[in-house]
Amino acid sequence: METRVAKRSTDSRGDQEGLARMDGNSERLLTPGEVAALFRVDPKTVTRWAASGRISSIRTPGGHRRFRESEVRVLLGDDSAPEPVV
Repeated sequence: METRVAKRSTDSRGDQEGLARMDGNSERLLTPGEVAALFRVDPKTVTRWAASGRISSIRTPGGHRRFRESEVRVLLGDDSAPEPVV
């Protein structure tokens, strides 16, 4: 039996493509740590927000939470969100 490990490639912005687009969508997904840095809170706080429904999250096959960048930008009030990649 052969076990395959997915290699994560990094683009010019430093994003890990495997993490950034796991939902098959062109929407960028953020980790709890990335969201926490934007809001200047602890990553555990972001996880609590997701558990309470204050922000929606996507679960990876491994059970980790990811957050849509567009939703995070709306919550931040940042209108300069990048356009989705087609």
